[in-house]
Amino acid sequence: MTAYEFDIKDYEAIPEIFPAEGYEFDGVEAFYFANEKYQGKDTRVFTYMGLPELKEGEKCPAMVLLHGGGGTTYREWIQLWNSRGYAAIMIDQCGCKPLVTTSLDIGPHEKHEHAGPDGWDSSFKQMDEPVEDHWPFHAVTAALRAHTILASHDQIDETRIGVTGISWGGYLTSLMMGIDSRYKAAIPIYGCGFLTDNSTWNDNGFSKVGEEAIQKWSDKWDPRHYIPNAKMPTLWVNSTNDFAYPMDSFQKSFLSAGGPVYRSIQIELPHGHIQGWRPNEMHNFTDSLFNDAPAFPVFKSVKIEDKQIVAVFESEQTIESANICYTRATGMWQDRKYNILVAEIENEGSTYTFSADIPLNTTVAFINIKNEDGLTFSSDYIEL
Repeated sequence: MTAYEFDIKDYEAIPEIFPAEGYEFDGVEAFYFANEKYQGKDTRVFTYMGLPELKEGEKCPAMVLLHGGGGTTYREWIQLWNSRGYAAIMIDQCGCKPLVTTSLDIGPHEKHEHAGPDGWDSSFKQMDEPVEDHWPFHAVTAALRAHTILASHDQIDETRIGVTGISWGGYLTSLMMGIDSRYKAAIPIYGCGFLTDNSTWNDNGFSKVGEEAIQKWSDKWDPRHYIPNAKMPTLWVNSTNDFAYPMDSFQKSFLSAGGPVYRSIQIELPHGHIQGWRPNEMHNFTDSLFNDAPAFPVFKSVKIEDKQIVAVFESEQTIESANICYTRATGMWQDRKYNILVAEIENEGSTYTFSADIPLNTTVAFINIKNEDGLTFSSDYIEL
């Protein structure tokens, strides 16, 4: 079993659209669209879509939003991107629909009558079924069609569309960046690939279905096989201590990407939908690509010299501070406590240099720099 080869030309036609009765909100449209058959039956995908206020003839950039485990479509996330001048579309990836009164309920969410396969870690149990009945296949094809719907809108600039997802949505974003070459930016939050190397499912998911099934899942649906195909700029956002997607698998993922890579690794960032969409680094990133804002800082080199960590980076943005983030711990990445030391930085124009003594017995270290708005930009980590 090998990675699935999608032909995006098969998904460039606008899918059939169906009304979502009872979901009527100012500024956010709700509807279903047709997706792949599941066990021979038609499926539909519940969708929210919203646009910012635009002048006549104006076109805006747009984002495809992908929720995580336990989630559904969130009007609030749509509205956040709308408030920044972006259109946004969000799909329920698991055949559910949100409550009308609020989309921030924690579930379980109600299945609609045209649902496809169960999602997330349920996909581990689907490997003996036809690939077209696997959850990742349905989630990917739904995301491909959501992109097509956005790109077809006459007020959206199809050359300025990105994708972002949280947790399992970050996993899916890691797939999409290597599958859908139409994207001009991708931002996985928490989620990544190399999950059979290290992830929370090593403890509470893989062992429940057996080695053969997990090997099939890894061969077909681990993002490690797709990320190298990604040529667009990518921003990878994670916590030092994420319970599901640890730092080692996270770094393997972004180092394998085929395009420009940027990181924002935040000390003990909580795991959740609101916590995941709250950081402004992703808006800064897309504005730098789509709205002529200053470019994201680029680390040119990070190395160890004479018991110091030394870095050179370029930044059009004003950098206010730089820290060495380090731990002396070993063992599970989720349990390691990180410390912060402020270091001096020097610059000549847009070129900055950083050096700091490495504390005794450090096992892992990386550099975080902050701009004048307090946004965090990170280097790779180094193991000592």
